[in-house]
Amino acid sequence: MTYDFPSDLLAGQEELHQVRAELLTLLKRLPWSVEPLDGFSDATGWRKVERPASPGWTEDEQAEVEKLRQRERELAVFVSCHRFWVEVTTEGKVDARMRLKHVHEEPPTET
Repeated sequence: MTYDFPSDLLAGQEELHQVRAELLTLLKRLPWSVEPLDGFSDATGWRKVERPASPGWTEDEQAEVEKLRQRERELAVFVSCHRFWVEVTTEGKVDARMRLKHVHEEPPTET
C-alpha cells in the first residue's frame, strides 16, 4: 500500500533522521562518561569490560547533546502526533509508520 504523506510530515521525519544521525556521531566521539572518571577493567564477568579514564564532557559538549536530544524529542512528538495519523486506519498505522520511516530509502517514482 502507498500513502500520500503530507510534505511537513515527510520533512519532519527526514529532520528526525538527520538529528538522530548527528547525535549518534557526536556521542561516538565523546568520552564514555559525562563526568570525569577513572578508567577500570573488569574481567570477572561473562565478558571483559575495560574503559580508559574519561575526562568527562565539557559544558559545550553537554549543551550540544542536550540541544540535539531536545530537538529529537520535539520531532518525535511532531511526527507521531501529526494530524495525518487520524486518516489512517488502526490496522494500517504500523505499516504506514514503517513506510514513513523508510520513505527516504525508496527511489523516487516517475510520474
